[in-house]
Amino acid sequence: MISYGSCSSLLNIVQKYRQNLLKCHFLLYNPKFLCGHNRKEFIMEEMDDRRWWALAVLCMGAFLSPLDFFIVNVALPAIKSGLNASEGALQLVVAGYGASYAVFVVTGGRLGDIYGRKRIFLLGMMLFTLTSGICAMATDIRLLIGARIVQGLSAALLAPQVLSTIRVIFPAKEQPLAMGIFGAVFGLAAIGGQLLGGVLVEAGIFGWTWQSVFMINIPVGIITGITGKYILKENRPPFRQQLDIPGMLLITLALLLFIYPIIMGREAHWPAWIFVCLLGAVLAGGCFVYIEQLTLKRGRAPLIQLPLFKDRHFVKGLGVIYLYNHTAAFFLVYPYYLQHELHHDVLSAGLSVLPYAAGFFVGPLISPVLARRLGTYIIGLGQGLLVTGFSLVVISLLQSPEPGLLLQAGLFCAGIGHGIVMPSIMRIILAAMPGPVAGQAAGIVSTAIQVGGVMGVALLGTLFFALLEHFIAPTALGITLGCLAALELLGLALVISLSSTKK
Repeated sequence: MISYGSCSSLLNIVQKYRQNLLKCHFLLYNPKFLCGHNRKEFIMEEMDDRRWWALAVLCMGAFLSPLDFFIVNVALPAIKSGLNASEGALQLVVAGYGASYAVFVVTGGRLGDIYGRKRIFLLGMMLFTLTSGICAMATDIRLLIGARIVQGLSAALLAPQVLSTIRVIFPAKEQPLAMGIFGAVFGLAAIGGQLLGGVLVEAGIFGWTWQSVFMINIPVGIITGITGKYILKENRPPFRQQLDIPGMLLITLALLLFIYPIIMGREAHWPAWIFVCLLGAVLAGGCFVYIEQLTLKRGRAPLIQLPLFKDRHFVKGLGVIYLYNHTAAFFLVYPYYLQHELHHDVLSAGLSVLPYAAGFFVGPLISPVLARRLGTYIIGLGQGLLVTGFSLVVISLLQSPEPGLLLQAGLFCAGIGHGIVMPSIMRIILAAMPGPVAGQAAGIVSTAIQVGGVMGVALLGTLFFALLEHFIAPTALGITLGCLAALELLGLALVISLSSTKK
């Protein structure tokens, strides 16, 4: 027999659970909560006693995503001769990866929120390793391009899980150091990728040339997958949610219609269909916003919480991230200048970015110390160093076409600035986001990174190659990098606005 008292206690427990669940549901979809109010009442950091080991595993995954975007650049001449590829096909080898990454990264972050960040991270790592092997074994340029597109998709699955997991498993006081380590690894991969690519192509291990830049991913991917399975703990928001299929399809379509024409415009000489696609991107984006608002009103979980964009600091931070990632154009035009205009070999072209790589590695490591003294003003310092560094490079090119001491100093200065800005702005943005939407926020940040890089390569790359038709190479490079410095100066103005209003 069940007594009346036990039934009453059971009913009280159920009622209390129901009230707490409704309260949490209200907080999750309350715009005030999402935009910064009362976060401390809700956020409970999921302390993980193995979090530093987990960070090592996550950084191994974070290393591969940018590495494979940059490492291919110096291998393009070998791919061209080995697979009889055209210039347009070579562009797709690089751009196909970046475009796929940018298009699917928001969805990747959302999948981690729904199905578990560890699960999606390991799935992305497995797919990344598999497609790396397919890329290395490709005997046809079309197969290589297709594998690169799927490889970008796999990077979009694993990359957002790194940021959102760091956001969840580390307490606020440890996040600056964790993000600094992440930034150093990301910078080492992004900038050191060209150096590593040059070494691998020149070494010709096992008779491989360009194949080695993909084969290097396989042992790293296997080790990361195995260690991640046993070290990482599953983490996800406490609410079981469904995937917003209409939102996912619309944002994918909008990003695809925006990014693909930008990438292919110069190669296709800007035909009418380019502008039709851009108009379609605007329409698809408008439909996406409408669908997301409708989904939220119906009490369902949208792909992106639009109230996030009511937070001015979040929006300004995305603007800074977008602008500083235009620096990706530098790693296209500078090695091209050295190899095709100054006739340097692949290895020396890779070594040429070593000062930038050194600065990018140092910047994130010193940023936690600087952040304690400067607060949000550290981003202004980093952005100012970026502007100063590229300005010194321009001055050096006006004096001599060959890389000199002033140019190397400018690259080191710009690298430190880049390394300071990246982890600092990410930490400030993501620290303000509640755990349940950390995956969405990380996906949006990753999208800003990729779109900024794609736009930088497309716009500044187009400018550089157009200038080469009318000016000598040092002048063309100097004007292009001067425009890049101007964009970073605009980013500095945005940083000043962000810092002056940050409370």
